[in-house]
Amino acid sequence: MTFRDRIQPQLRDWYDTSAGFDFEHLEEFVPKCNAAELANLREDPQVKAWDQMIPGPDGAPQVKIRVYAPSQREKAPLPCLFFYHGGGFLFGTVYRQENLCQRYVKHVGCVVVSVEYRLAPQWKMPAPLEDCYAALLWVWTNHQTLGVDPDRLAVAGLSAGGNLAAAVALLARDRKGPRLCLQVPLYGELDCRLETPSSQEITDRKVWCRDNCRISWDKVLSPGHMPTQYESPALAKDLGGLPPLFSFIGQLDPGRDENLTYWSRLMAAGVPVECHVFPGCYHCFELSVPEAEVSKQAYELTYAALRRAFSKG
Repeated sequence: MTFRDRIQPQLRDWYDTSAGFDFEHLEEFVPKCNAAELANLREDPQVKAWDQMIPGPDGAPQVKIRVYAPSQREKAPLPCLFFYHGGGFLFGTVYRQENLCQRYVKHVGCVVVSVEYRLAPQWKMPAPLEDCYAALLWVWTNHQTLGVDPDRLAVAGLSAGGNLAAAVALLARDRKGPRLCLQVPLYGELDCRLETPSSQEITDRKVWCRDNCRISWDKVLSPGHMPTQYESPALAKDLGGLPPLFSFIGQLDPGRDENLTYWSRLMAAGVPVECHVFPGCYHCFELSVPEAEVSKQAYELTYAALRRAFSKG
């Protein structure tokens, strides 16, 4: 059976046309991706969006955020979802998953704050994480101006952004706040060691694969540096006291096993966990083919988890 044969039928057309990720030529690949993000922007009459520069971590540059909010809203403060885009720590901006952020606003009824964190190879860990945490602190401090409820904050991210969502949850716990009511690290890059069976199994370069994972970690970690739990959350020894988790991943994702292990360890630590594995699905399947039935299911499960978390606060 070929790798293509294992893919859900509704996801195969995208796979057939995929050019993969050209991480060997980042100086050309990244500008192309940035240009495509801007070209794909579409206004949504139900969602108001604006960019803002906020103070970065001590001694670091300012951080760009993009805020999404309902166009029509009541005066009562809304829950806030912090969103960290994917891109292997190497590419992506606050515009990368604009449609997804708009979806969250409309289907969950929240404010979304997308964070443009610093990227490798220019910046190494923990720069991306500290940017994300600085944005969390800034919104928490300025919640009244944004119309955000400081008791209903959640973090979400995709792939590299999934790493950051899990890491921000660890950092917020260990730095004593702000308190999060949910973490949503979707198919996160959690384990820099790349020793799991799935990290060896998924090698097809038309999808996110072992080679992409290796390059991603090599570029974002400083040479000779021993990663911490905040850079590679799978290394955390204590997972107690973390916010509840919702997540999903495709069976054909190289990060499958590291995510399964992380979820299991959270459950063993007493953290409420809801997780799903979708058969025949590669990395970012729901973004690649949003109209597929399996993608619609993934979206609805995510919206429902966020609505439940925000209703409890």
